[in-house]
Amino acid sequence: MEKEKYMIGQELIEIFEKVLKTENISVARKTGCDLSMTEIHTVAAIGKNTLYRMSDIAGILHITVGTLTVMVNNLVKKGYVERYKSEQDRRVVKIGLTRKGRIIYDAHAAFHEDLVNALLKGIESKEEQQTVRCALSNLWDFIDKQNN
Repeated sequence: MEKEKYMIGQELIEIFEKVLKTENISVARKTGCDLSMTEIHTVAAIGKNTLYRMSDIAGILHITVGTLTVMVNNLVKKGYVERYKSEQDRRVVKIGLTRKGRIIYDAHAAFHEDLVNALLKGIESKEEQQTVRCALSNLWDFIDKQNN
């Protein structure tokens, strides 16, 4: 059992590293974009169809508004994000994706869907899928506790 746990641990570490690298490569291949993984995840957090305040996106990404401002400035310069003044309160600035940004969003979402499909390949029964969800939930809880 110990050897099996060790092997699972090694594979998990390798998978984490490879997923991040592959995610970036996949989105770049599909779109020809020049974005870092952090920028791609910022585009994903902004979302496709809604305008958000900077503080909302910073909360989603667990970063400060100042850090997000630097990221958004770069994404605006590259043409992936636009800023909009709120109609109700001109002091409030909201951000949304441009057409170019929505292309990145779609490519990123497609990668995630392909990733889940690959994970569940050959796992047909609801019981097996629930076991996978339970394992992922346990992993999430562990990581969440480490961050608090």
